[in-house]
Amino acid sequence: MTHREFIEIAGARLEYQLLQPQGSTGPTLVLLHEGLGSLELWKDFPTQLAEYCGSPVLIYSRQGYGRSSPVRLPRALDYLSVAGPDELGRVLDSLALGQVVLLGHSDGASIALAYAARRDPRVSGVVVLAPHVDVEQASVEGVRRTVNAYARGDLRERLRAYHGENLDGAFRGWSETWLHPAFAKWNLHQALPCIQVPLLAIQGRDDEFATPAQLQTIACEVGGNCQTVLLDDCRHFPQNQARDRVLTLVAGFMAKLPR
Repeated sequence: MTHREFIEIAGARLEYQLLQPQGSTGPTLVLLHEGLGSLELWKDFPTQLAEYCGSPVLIYSRQGYGRSSPVRLPRALDYLSVAGPDELGRVLDSLALGQVVLLGHSDGASIALAYAARRDPRVSGVVVLAPHVDVEQASVEGVRRTVNAYARGDLRERLRAYHGENLDGAFRGWSETWLHPAFAKWNLHQALPCIQVPLLAIQGRDDEFATPAQLQTIACEVGGNCQTVLLDDCRHFPQNQARDRVLTLVAGFMAKLPR
């Protein structure tokens, strides 16, 4: 079982884990999970990341996920660009972290980008895996396929082990947001030019929830130095499906940041 601790933030109890390998230095990597993710669903990636980069790593489950407090539904349609970043800022404050590098996957990548646009001086850089900066038809179709799998019961039972009593709230909070007709207008186009710190954006060429247009938009609109990488033979989970390549890319990115 994953060792976890809890912090109280704005009336919510969030589970977290802070990995500090012996001799680790530099900014703390803060991991932001995807729309159906949690602390435990990162599995062994955080441990490998900490060892590979020689950096501390913080993982937490957002409210409504994992063993964190439940969240009231429906979620606001601007959750990825407002409530999620607000919560992240409170986590950084509560744990009194110094310099950090945000590493987000999918919905967590959107939160990382939105927070970086706020120009918190603690943020030294950003890494995003399978990011979303606007709503594509591929994303909506991917969510619909996932809803069908959940209704059949197989996905539901796999996720139950990670979310417990938060299971239905986590799934509905994600799927009902992405499938809401008004959510089609959500985007980060105004936020991207505000990001001035170094950025690494990674996506699988066969991502079933987005097209390479996401990387192209980031490269064109972000305000600071940006590297984009499109990985062959990889779908929506680069940290699992192309792990060695991702670890190498992130370690190289971290090594170039000012110390």
